[in-house]
Amino acid sequence: MKIYTKTGDDGTTGLFGGTRVPKHHIRIDSYGTVDELNSWLGLIRDQDIDPIYQQQLTAIQEHLFTVGAILATDPEKEILKNGKNRLKITKVGTIEIEFLERVIDEMDSQLPPMTHFILPGGHTTVSYCHIARTVCRRAERISTLLFQNEPFDKNVLSFINRLSDYLFVLARKLSYDLKAKEIKWIPKKKD
Repeated sequence: MKIYTKTGDDGTTGLFGGTRVPKHHIRIDSYGTVDELNSWLGLIRDQDIDPIYQQQLTAIQEHLFTVGAILATDPEKEILKNGKNRLKITKVGTIEIEFLERVIDEMDSQLPPMTHFILPGGHTTVSYCHIARTVCRRAERISTLLFQNEPFDKNVLSFINRLSDYLFVLARKLSYDLKAKEIKWIPKKKD
């Protein structure tokens, strides 16, 4: 099988189920942004970080493939004629969301309380986390717009929302582990 099919040369692409849509369709933008996020998570996972975080990130990346598959499925063709779901994969649900909440709480319990906003940075790995967090927020914004127009499993939105929180706390935990300085944002007082 060749990598290139030439079917997208007209500016369209196929959804799971066969429907063709323009490559600028909000559905393509939503799962494309999830794919971009997944790539950033791979970069973070490739850093010299605790293997526990690497394992967490691998699991999250697998869940993001599921999220992408859900977003890439034409809602009108999700259910087959025999009544079965076209996607024969376990969907992202409360277990995956609670996993993120649990590890967020574990990391947060080991950190000093946050009293101010923090400027992104301090270490390259921490910066990668902040970039991933902002891409995750963009994925959330695009996906919520898609959801308004073409609803899908709402757990996807909860998972993406919780993932951005996870990435923020992971950035703080890596700053702590790497002994990188967190620079607080303290607004200047107006004279």
